[in-house]
Amino acid sequence: MSEIAFDTGEQCEARIHDTAIVHEDARLGQDVVVGPHAIIGPGVTIGNGTQVGSNVLIERDTTVGQRCRFSHGAVLGTDPQDLKYEGEASHLYVGDRTVVREYATLNRGTKASGKTVVGSDCLIMAYAHVAHDCEIGSHVVLANSVNMGGHVTIEDWAIVGGVTAIHQFVRMGAHSFCGGGSRIPQDIPPYLRAAGNPCKLYGLNTVGFDRRGVSDDVRRALKSAYRILFQSKLNLSQALIKAESEVDQIPEVRHLLTFIRDSERGITT
Repeated sequence: MSEIAFDTGEQCEARIHDTAIVHEDARLGQDVVVGPHAIIGPGVTIGNGTQVGSNVLIERDTTVGQRCRFSHGAVLGTDPQDLKYEGEASHLYVGDRTVVREYATLNRGTKASGKTVVGSDCLIMAYAHVAHDCEIGSHVVLANSVNMGGHVTIEDWAIVGGVTAIHQFVRMGAHSFCGGGSRIPQDIPPYLRAAGNPCKLYGLNTVGFDRRGVSDDVRRALKSAYRILFQSKLNLSQALIKAESEVDQIPEVRHLLTFIRDSERGITT
């Protein structure tokens, strides 16, 4: 995550509403706006240009990047909802230009990793919950009321539909998409679509490919790998070997195969 900037230049000092409470240990960059009745606690660092809306709580030990926007009632940096948590030091990191909408909640980590991380350019919609020790990449979208257990990993450019529950320790691969109202108990590989309860795969994330300008060569290679992995009569171990030998090993294919090999919870199929 990029370093927090506090350059002066022609920028303005932070603007803090009279009803807001900002702890003396908090560090606010230039052009930060803190709205009515917001509370910013100890150990909080906020980068230039970030807007903290009304009634937002940033409880403690949280580092926020530049030009983020936190809407009314968002809650960041609160204690983990984990019975094993014993008050140990932990942190929440949020990258640049990330938007957290109304009443979303982002907890700090536990001693397992010491941190919860949300990348840059993310959109976390209303009432979503990012649990302790989760690692969210950049350009990730969590729609309304997405709820995740601890230790979830979501890679760059993934999208999760609303009212979806993600089991602890599950991983979602880069550029994957999960439809709303789903239950995700196992990993969703990169570049693929999934939905439902039980959750099932529904092919490549072609809409995402269109939006991001993925080349025809990459699409063809991923389609070949998908057919071998999930549409052949081979078991997954055999299919991985076949895909490695028969499909052009471009970076996207290598990432797909490595992601599947590294799965500990198993793969959604």
